[in-house]
Amino acid sequence: MDWPYGMALLFALLFAGIPIAFALTFVGVVGVVSIIGFDPAMAMLGQVYFDSARSYTLSVVPLFLLMGNFVVQSGIATEMYDAANAWLRHNKGGLAMATVVACGGFGSVCGSSLATTATMGRISLPAMRRYGYSDRLATGAIAAGGTLGIIIPPSVILIIYGILTQQNIGKLFLAGLMPGLIGVIGYVMAVRLSLLIWPEKFETLAKLPLRDRIRALRGVAGALVLFIFVLGGIYLGVFTATEAAGMGAGGAILITALRGKLTWRETLNTLFESAKTTAIMFFLLFGAMYFLNYVNLSGLSSDLRNWVLGLDLPPLGVLGMIVLMLLVLGALLESLSMILLTVPVLFPIVTAMGYDPIWFGIFMVLAAELSYITPPMGLNVFVIRTVARDVPVQTVFAGVLPFVIMDLVRLVLLIFVPAIALFIPSTM
Repeated sequence: MDWPYGMALLFALLFAGIPIAFALTFVGVVGVVSIIGFDPAMAMLGQVYFDSARSYTLSVVPLFLLMGNFVVQSGIATEMYDAANAWLRHNKGGLAMATVVACGGFGSVCGSSLATTATMGRISLPAMRRYGYSDRLATGAIAAGGTLGIIIPPSVILIIYGILTQQNIGKLFLAGLMPGLIGVIGYVMAVRLSLLIWPEKFETLAKLPLRDRIRALRGVAGALVLFIFVLGGIYLGVFTATEAAGMGAGGAILITALRGKLTWRETLNTLFESAKTTAIMFFLLFGAMYFLNYVNLSGLSSDLRNWVLGLDLPPLGVLGMIVLMLLVLGALLESLSMILLTVPVLFPIVTAMGYDPIWFGIFMVLAAELSYITPPMGLNVFVIRTVARDVPVQTVFAGVLPFVIMDLVRLVLLIFVPAIALFIPSTM
């Protein structure tokens, strides 16, 4: 089966509502069977699923998921918001700024955009409403802040990208650190931009004494130490990314126990959720890996690379095409599915143009991150709707507009200053 028919079949299955993991596997099987025959295709299918499931490298996925879920169980999210609030509450829009900073901190140990949005929505939205913040600014800050969870390490999407492209996961984590911090700063600026576009009247809280602000940091000390320990160990070469995941999971369990939250019922729920999420991600990943075999056998990668290079577009033009494509796909798919679908096709093209594979991973995640808060899909926007059912979707999308502008600025900055992503990994 030629690749145009394979891609048409894939999108037909996706439009029919078939889960992308099964759609990728089905199209991959049909395509590979048509090229090399039934028996070799079945042998390849078994090899992809069996060997990949036994892969030591893939153990990084459940371990980091376990780490994030135990941090959630420890109840540290509230302390993160309180600490950020203690330092920023006296600024104009301080509660919204504190929400953004708390989202960045929680995302750094959780790794999930949707979980960060849901958790912080329940914590920060009532406080902002109590002090007179508009629903537009409050929900926009939460929805946008939640996206920081997929770029600040440890990021599950960066792990998947590293596995698909056989890149060093530790370097990808370190490459995402500075763009993630720039994202936090940009979102804080977006709060001010929102207040310039839509002036608001709300209560500004008094500045806390320095002693109280320092005391507020004690609740997040454990998570901060865990974050530094995991990334510092990777950076110094003390352990690999997989070993860091194990150390991080162990540290998260210890933090949960020290906080008195390691109960049997909650721990079993955490283990079950981690196992369920791991199974879902493995089905997605294995489907993408088998589909990649079809992509290579059908000549899609080489044909598309030759077509793009034959257009004689400048590199910026190619990157612009990729961003537009991801924005369109964002109307249909969430970011992990987009990464699984597009990276096998785009990676050979971009590397042939001379772009660094680590840099491209950060670029892809930042571009895919926009789909969480842009219409019509905007998964984070609809997560907010589950927390604040009385807020119209249009209000949330209006609220995220200044944050989308800052995301685009960060993406342009990454393109013109690649060292933002590459400096820290280069010093390992």
